[in-house]
Amino acid sequence: MGGYYEQKAAVFLEKQGLFILERNFRCKFGEIDLIAGDGKYLVFVEVKYRNSGGCGWASAAVDWRKQRTVSAIAEFYLLKRGYGLDIPCRFDVVAIDGEHIQWIQNAFDHRR
Repeated sequence: MGGYYEQKAAVFLEKQGLFILERNFRCKFGEIDLIAGDGKYLVFVEVKYRNSGGCGWASAAVDWRKQRTVSAIAEFYLLKRGYGLDIPCRFDVVAIDGEHIQWIQNAFDHRR
């Protein structure tokens, strides 16, 4: 189920001009759904889906714990791929509520 919505988010982001570099990057810290290029930025994207607002909106699912996890994975990715830690990065969220897609650029700052 998650793969379907991650694909939907990837197609949406590509239509907005982003270039998808990797999908489902996994390491010992966890997984980042999408990693994309957007001009000078390397963008780490968390995709969240909810079929209705009954359990809360999709964007609310990216709490401080998830932000910290995504930040740790991003650091690992940068070092593993040889980018270094000085490359401009951004953390975005694509929240899909039913059929509505919301792209939140700079959804959060790097967290330690």
